[in-house]
Amino acid sequence: MVNITYDASNSIDWTDPDASPPVTWVYNPGDIAWVLASTALVWIMVPGVGFFYSGLLRRKNALSMIYLSMMTIAVVSFQWFFWGFSLAFSETGSKFIGDLKYFGLKGVLEKPSIGSTRIPSIVFCIYQLMFAAITPMLAIGGFAERAHLGPLLFFVFAWSTLVYDPIACWTWNANGWTFKLGGLDFAGGTPVHISSGTAALAISVYLGKRRGYGTEALAYKPHNTTYVILGTIFLWFGWFGFNGGSALAANLRAAQACIVTNLAASVGGLTWMIWDYRIEKKWSAVGFCSGAIAGLVAITPGSGFVGSPAAVLFGFMAGTLCNFATQLKFFAGYDDSLDIFASHAIGGVIGNLLTALFAQASVAGFDGFTSIPGGWLDHHWIQLAIHLADSAAGLGYSFVMTTVILWIMHFIPGLRLRVDEETEIVGIDQADMGEFAYDYVGLEIELKPSAYAISTAPAIEDGRMSEMKETGSSQ
Repeated sequence: MVNITYDASNSIDWTDPDASPPVTWVYNPGDIAWVLASTALVWIMVPGVGFFYSGLLRRKNALSMIYLSMMTIAVVSFQWFFWGFSLAFSETGSKFIGDLKYFGLKGVLEKPSIGSTRIPSIVFCIYQLMFAAITPMLAIGGFAERAHLGPLLFFVFAWSTLVYDPIACWTWNANGWTFKLGGLDFAGGTPVHISSGTAALAISVYLGKRRGYGTEALAYKPHNTTYVILGTIFLWFGWFGFNGGSALAANLRAAQACIVTNLAASVGGLTWMIWDYRIEKKWSAVGFCSGAIAGLVAITPGSGFVGSPAAVLFGFMAGTLCNFATQLKFFAGYDDSLDIFASHAIGGVIGNLLTALFAQASVAGFDGFTSIPGGWLDHHWIQLAIHLADSAAGLGYSFVMTTVILWIMHFIPGLRLRVDEETEIVGIDQADMGEFAYDYVGLEIELKPSAYAISTAPAIEDGRMSEMKETGSSQ
């Protein structure tokens, strides 16, 4: 039996048998319930990303992104159990990555978690698993429309181990170098958004451009705007657990995180939509959803540190700068089909830098026990330099390590990711899955006439040869 008892308030008491004198830790059921509920909220964000990405793509690739969201949850769940949690959050690790103290989740149960002594380790573990799952899903949107699905199983496992776990360790582990410097990243500006957005850039550079890039062939509108909105709903809904749950307790700081999260998303969506209106003179639902996601990304690192007025600026800056950053791919010549770098990497950097400027010790203290020196509002000037270093490290490390993983896979039989031109024409859903998001009537309408002619030419040629043989034999 686990050595726990319940006190008069029904809180869980655990006494450390190895401590001298004995130390009793108290876990409030309300805190545990809030973190477990937040776990479910973050889980639904992963298929939310899948629907968001799917709606933005062409119909022939719609199912693959929804499938990848579920596959990512499964692969990372195993990786987190196997060694991911230990590599990110073991107390005996280095300043860059943990060790295998918790290999196979051995010893992860009733002891106080490294994230907060107010919840047991097992609760912290399952909550952090959801962060580990959504991060590679954000990144693999860079593979959209031009990568085989099978090798992505390996990629997700390797990327989570070599990219996400080290960055999570240096950001949130008490031994991490950013943590020791005093970096303020409440819910994952660098580990989640900068790492995934930069990985998507590396993926786009490695894969090269899609067929027809720069021509009218790729001048398509999102095939299902309803999916885009549905994905945004799942993401916005789940982000209350993503940011609010990062307080790791049901308290005023969690409530404040929820307030600024909703406010930044609202302002970001409106800002992006208005910027788009100046060009198209149309009120774009896709533009609003893109801006809302950018606002959510930006507020993530600062959600437990900034006040509500600052959240308005977070949303405005993200909606503006991320919108303009979508043009970077045309100047640099890479094909980021879903603008992941512009939304997540740029948005993450914006959030990190604004957090350094507007973080307040008073807001962090809403939980009653957190004490920080604050940012520039509290005259703590060095905070900006710390966040610049952290952002640059996240950008550089993620890009280099992602590129290394991709090129190693490139030379391993069966793990090469880039599809051939014929597969790209037909679509990933048909080529790699044989299943579709919808009843796929009218394939020739989805494909360009020339592409359809190429794909059906062998059958036509075979038919002509048969006719010639039959004619010759009759004569």
